[in-house]
Amino acid sequence: MTTSARLHSLARSLALGSPIFLWAAFILAHLWLGALNLYGPGQPFGDVTSVYKFWTDQALESNYWVGIDGSWVYPIVALVPMLLARVFGPELFASTWLGLVLLLDLLAFGALTGWGRTTRNSAVAWWWVAFLVLLGPIALGRIDSITVPLAIVGVLLVATRPRAASVILTLATWIKVWPAALLVSILIAVRARRQVVVGAVVTSLVVVAIALSFGAGANVFSFVTQQSVRGLQVEAPIRTVWLWQEFAGVPNTFVYYDQGLLTWQVRGPGVEAASMLINPLMALVVVAITILAFLALRSRVAVADLLPSLSLAYVVALIAFNKVGSPQYITWLAVPVILGLSINAVGRGRLFRTPAILVLVLAALTQVIYPYLYGYLLSLNPLMLIVISARNLLYFVLLGWAVVSLWRASRAAEFSVDPDDRPGDDRTSVDRAAPWLPAVWPFGVDPTSTQQRDKLDEAGPSR
Repeated sequence: MTTSARLHSLARSLALGSPIFLWAAFILAHLWLGALNLYGPGQPFGDVTSVYKFWTDQALESNYWVGIDGSWVYPIVALVPMLLARVFGPELFASTWLGLVLLLDLLAFGALTGWGRTTRNSAVAWWWVAFLVLLGPIALGRIDSITVPLAIVGVLLVATRPRAASVILTLATWIKVWPAALLVSILIAVRARRQVVVGAVVTSLVVVAIALSFGAGANVFSFVTQQSVRGLQVEAPIRTVWLWQEFAGVPNTFVYYDQGLLTWQVRGPGVEAASMLINPLMALVVVAITILAFLALRSRVAVADLLPSLSLAYVVALIAFNKVGSPQYITWLAVPVILGLSINAVGRGRLFRTPAILVLVLAALTQVIYPYLYGYLLSLNPLMLIVISARNLLYFVLLGWAVVSLWRASRAAEFSVDPDDRPGDDRTSVDRAAPWLPAVWPFGVDPTSTQQRDKLDEAGPSR
């Protein structure tokens, strides 16, 4: 390599590792996506500006509160960010929402990067920037964009503050249900189960008590039944079969718009049976993943090997076997990938390069589908059918990778047991239990201190 080439490579490395450059790119990505939401084609911000704002209008102007006075599709805490978006008035609802998402993402980004005090997770942070840009405006334009940064902070804190992590993830679950998959993964993978359970139970009891005090009654749990009665949405992986059937001219197969749920769904031969069977099938897959997880525990797989793959497997299963399949579900995948990459950045855990690449491809394909060319999908354009088929197939490829990763970790641990991981060992090193810790909680905490080691011991991998 010539001297000029070396200098160019060095300059590039310094630029990519520069906290200022990294934070600037993260903020610019949000500004770009915000502009697309506000002014781009395809109305990607429709749910925020129309549906979310309408629910808050009902509450503040008509005194009808969704989730309290009637059933609602979301858990009750989802009302909080929607109401916060009205802080500066209904006219600024959209821009306030984007500002709220940016603030939460910045907090999670700071946790990930150590607030500029370390470059350890710079590559992981760049991955998140790329993921947001590839996914497009939907990354900021749904209630899921509130839960993702909360979930990122939660999983990164689990090793040293399992109770705090449990509280954060439980609150996220009461906004959108999917972070429950992360809670289950943590409950299986770490030893501090009591703290995780206490945090989740107490937080849930507080949420339910507050909702009941406002007169919610059984409506506080209405999101469960509201989701269960939904039909097959156009983007759902299982729906791909009927898209091609309609394209081929199969009688009585067609797409329709559900006025109650505000989604495009499908009807056709076998749709009702598939809609009834998809939830039990998801449950079976989750049980199978859980069995693999317990086999890994029996084989003494370290938490750094178990938690990222298990989290990814659960989250992908929730998407791949879901009858909704909305494009914003892709945002969920960022959390286990960021966790896996962060652990691997310090030489612990299994390589997470393959799922990281697959999720970026999934994000890019999703932006092609929504919001720009969604109309072509509804009109059964063959190129769009190929795109959504490839996207939906990649879900199962990603799920397969996660399952195989769990299996390989279990098999490898059976033949190579680290003396530090023997049953009954009361000590768990910082590097083994929480290799990502120095980059995620920089507020005056020394991860190598005796007090911090004691916390890590409590949260270390279960045996």
